Amino acid sequence: MASVVEDLEKPKSKRIFVNQVDQYQCRNIAKYLSQCVVGASLEEAAEDDAESGKSSELEAPKEGCYEIVGTLKDNEKSKPDFVKEIIKYSNKDQLYEQLVECNIIVYDITEDPDQIDEAVWAISELHADLDKIDKPKMFILISTCMTWAKSKPLDPDDPEIPFTEDDYRRRKPHPNFKEHISAEKTVIKLGKTATKLVTYVVCTGLTYGEEENIFHYLFKSAWHNAPQLQCFGNGENVVPTIHIQDLAAVIQNIADSRPKVRYLLAKDDSQNSLSNIVKAVSKKLGSGKVKYISKEEALLSRDIEQADFDQLLVNLRMDAVYVKENMHISWVSETGLVDNIHNVIKEYKDSRNLQPLRAVVLGPPASGKTTVIQQLCQFYKLHHIKIKDVIDEGIEQLQVKAHRAEGEDDKEEENEEEEEEEENVMGAEEAQALLEQINESKEQNGGRIEDQFVIRLLRERLKSKPCQNQGFILDGYPKTSEQAKELFALEDEEEGDEDKTPFDNTIMPQFIICLEAPDDFLKQRIMNLPEAVVSGTHNTEKELMRRLSDYRSVNTEEETVLNYFDELEFTAEKIDVTKDNSAMMKDTVEKIKKIIGKPRNYEELEELRRQEEDERITKEKTEKEEKERQEAEEAAERKHRQEEWSQRLNEVKREEYELLEAQSIPLRNYLMQYVMPTLTQALIDCCKTRPDDPIDYVAEYLFQHNPQVD
Repeated sequence: MASVVEDLEKPKSKRIFVNQVDQYQCRNIAKYLSQCVVGASLEEAAEDDAESGKSSELEAPKEGCYEIVGTLKDNEKSKPDFVKEIIKYSNKDQLYEQLVECNIIVYDITEDPDQIDEAVWAISELHADLDKIDKPKMFILISTCMTWAKSKPLDPDDPEIPFTEDDYRRRKPHPNFKEHISAEKTVIKLGKTATKLVTYVVCTGLTYGEEENIFHYLFKSAWHNAPQLQCFGNGENVVPTIHIQDLAAVIQNIADSRPKVRYLLAKDDSQNSLSNIVKAVSKKLGSGKVKYISKEEALLSRDIEQADFDQLLVNLRMDAVYVKENMHISWVSETGLVDNIHNVIKEYKDSRNLQPLRAVVLGPPASGKTTVIQQLCQFYKLHHIKIKDVIDEGIEQLQVKAHRAEGEDDKEEENEEEEEEEENVMGAEEAQALLEQINESKEQNGGRIEDQFVIRLLRERLKSKPCQNQGFILDGYPKTSEQAKELFALEDEEEGDEDKTPFDNTIMPQFIICLEAPDDFLKQRIMNLPEAVVSGTHNTEKELMRRLSDYRSVNTEEETVLNYFDELEFTAEKIDVTKDNSAMMKDTVEKIKKIIGKPRNYEELEELRRQEEDERITKEKTEKEEKERQEAEEAAERKHRQEEWSQRLNEVKREEYELLEAQSIPLRNYLMQYVMPTLTQALIDCCKTRPDDPIDYVAEYLFQHNPQVD
């Protein structure tokens, strides 16, 4: 009895169809729903904070969760882990057979216009077959806010009054989105005339979050250190937006609660302009600068399509009243993209595995550090950090800031906020003071700069957006434990961080490589270099001896810079370069690649994916060709055997014929000699006499005239 009660209490799962689960929106919606227990949104979450921090990583499926059934836009792709079944179909009848088995059908028409006709067909077929359908069905159409793009303001005198769900009959679409509004009307209409079929239209704002979609061009440009991020037009248009997980939560609530309102707006609580969004991404991920370009210039860009361009220029103030007041949603980004930009950037990096790769290559002079690092930076697309370059570029930037006069700001700086302008003035004053201190230090130390200034310039470089985005490789620095402690130490304002680490996580190298070689080997290596290469560098014999002496003095057997990393439990990988006889130290480079592992960069990841895809296609092609070759060989072998068999059969028949022919010769001779003459005469006589019974006559004749043969 107890087991029966337990079975009744267990939540029952439902089959939910989601189209094109390999596309951005549907993939994230399907992944979210696959982890949602049916009916969970009907109960207010007691721990909102636990739900709000949902991870993008796929969790183990819970009992009673939605079972995802879907289609793929690219049928070559494999089934996602969160999908129970992928529908493969060659005609719509096969697709329909699967749709009627689902409790809920979700069609997203925002990304692929070709899905509009399929969605309309699906709802029409379901409506036409209601008499044959036993269980009630729910149909959810995810449409776009572009069906409101040309709507007139509710109050011409106050254009900032937002549209709500109640105003959906007044909506006017953008000219390029008329098919979308037609599909919306069809879905709403067919849902009104049926009891077994309930339909909903979800008008969604522009989605963001996870790996990004329509705003991806901004994030990618910023991550690639573009000097400026492009903003189309004047950027004052208000863009309705919603985090992709919040959109998925809206779909979950509809599936669970079957609300009476059939047309819903899905957007966050922000009214951000396009300019606000571009500035936020640029400031937190890129250079902080924005360039406003005309619509004509924007259309020439290859990074953005016409449909995306139209959506980015939409100007709509909307308020999702029903969603906010009636749905139980643990919002990921209720206040919008700009307010939650830090978390959104983290999601973006995590989803695309764009984690910075930080390393340091140490070793004595002439051990090949720069040669190795150049190749590693080229392969991993990292920034090569050489102390001389850092100092030269740092001083140059300080000089530019120090000599910046008031009123010389360019047009872009005139558009920046007053607070930013004040920061720029303070930066100029600080730059002047720091430059004076550095120059004074150089005078007192024979042209050398003290470690404190070098480390300050180096920290600024390592903290820069390019190094924080892609990562870096330090070339031979720090040289001592003291330099390492000062360089990687937490700044004063960072000491209260929760991680309590005694170092700055944002610049601490993840890989410590140490090239090792004895002095004699290094001297011999330099002596073998051409004079033209050595002349004017630090690698002259005298200069090398001095540098080697300095290196050995600060790296004794008891005290080296590696001790600092050892104390923090960072294991240094030591490589003996005396065993590397390859050109440009290729063997050493390959060893370090194995230590570091796969790239974490856009180009490399995309190239790896392309390589994997090419390898897969090549493998499938090779297997197909091999199969065809084997089938051809088998067919040829069968044909050869058939021909051999036919040839042998003909040969046997010929031999049998010849044997029979040979065996028949004596009989034929006997017949010709003894039988045929008498038979012939009998037939002749029969013809002459014409008896009543010719057969009897011939037989009697043969008996009478039978030749006696001994």
